[in-house]
Amino acid sequence: MKERLGARKWATLLLIGLFGQFAWTIENMYFNVFLYKTISTDPGYIAAMVGWSAAAATLTTLLMGALSDRVGKRKAFIAVGYVLWGLSTAAFGYITPENAAKLFPGANAVAAAATMVVVLDCVMTFFGSTANDAAFNAWVTDSTTTGNRGRAESVLAILPLISMLIIFGAFDGLTQQGKWREFFNIFGLAVSAVGIIALLLVKDEPGLRPRRDSYFKNLLYGLRPSVVRENPELYLSFAAFCLFSVAVQVFFPFLIIYIQYYLGIMDYALVLGVVLILASVASVLSGKWIDRFGKLRFTVPAAAVMLTGLIGMFFVRSQIGVIIAGTVMMSGYMMLTATLSANIRDWTPTDKVGHFQGIRMIFQVLLPMIIGPNIGAAVIRSNPMTYEDLGQIKTVPTPGIYLASAVVLLLIAVPVLLLKKRERQA
Repeated sequence: MKERLGARKWATLLLIGLFGQFAWTIENMYFNVFLYKTISTDPGYIAAMVGWSAAAATLTTLLMGALSDRVGKRKAFIAVGYVLWGLSTAAFGYITPENAAKLFPGANAVAAAATMVVVLDCVMTFFGSTANDAAFNAWVTDSTTTGNRGRAESVLAILPLISMLIIFGAFDGLTQQGKWREFFNIFGLAVSAVGIIALLLVKDEPGLRPRRDSYFKNLLYGLRPSVVRENPELYLSFAAFCLFSVAVQVFFPFLIIYIQYYLGIMDYALVLGVVLILASVASVLSGKWIDRFGKLRFTVPAAAVMLTGLIGMFFVRSQIGVIIAGTVMMSGYMMLTATLSANIRDWTPTDKVGHFQGIRMIFQVLLPMIIGPNIGAAVIRSNPMTYEDLGQIKTVPTPGIYLASAVVLLLIAVPVLLLKKRERQA
């Protein structure tokens, strides 16, 4: 029987989810451009910002996810976190070498301003991971069931893409004009406003209760060997998502560069816009089929779709070819995101949902972002073509990154088959 989420939960999923993705899109795609264009072209600062931010996100989710379980609240973490997340995002527009010189008169103004960006990015990530990665994701698990998670995840999967479309389409012009303060203020204040709305909109589930066991012992609860043995399905689900995410990170960081510098398609925004819209429609339509056929059964065709798209991307060279192959690839990507995420939620212990958000970040974000790009870089180094980026001569990405991604994607068959075996035994 179809289990309905209800209008209030759908409104919460869409509003809180989308505005969180606005903030993450800006953090992932614009802070480095802001730093490069307005403060320093030294790539070392960008590398430091990305590395420290990833570490801050994972550590924060471990700490605050467990704390939200401890106090038995998600709403407060979401609401307060979004307000502070938005304010810290808006604050970036006020970092300039001139302002840094006033605050630190004895220091190098450029170095001081760049360091302020790195530090503020970690602060913003703390608030964002508290509100979104830890509390909101735990709330989604609390508020959905095995009968409706496929539909919920299929919608959540497209929110990052909708966020990119809106920001690229309607607000990127502000950054092109150098109006960074206005750009950061618009989205920062919008995210804060949603935090205030969350006080009225978000409702904690009745079964959520404060925990009385030791908070500090629970911080690393999910990394204990005994816990892994007690929850084999959950950790096999984590492993499947980790391999899938590694496959994505093999090509995704180089996607725009590949389209521009290898294929020579300068109007990449149009190509990506068409691909993201079509793939988003496919993702939403797949939601009911995930719930109807089951997550594991749907994983195989979803992976086959993405695999077909990856192989297609290896061969295509024209703009229309990229749109067709890219749509297939990204449709499979979003369907796999939905089905694997829903499967993780199904196996997460209901009394420790917050605890496992940090473990989820290790498998879904930290490990893939370390392993995947290095695989892609190893493939790319064999290409003699180069381009200049951030003052450095870099090698042009080759179609081989898509084949490498396909090989990694095939590895998810191992945990998926083990999960199916355990499902049959149960």
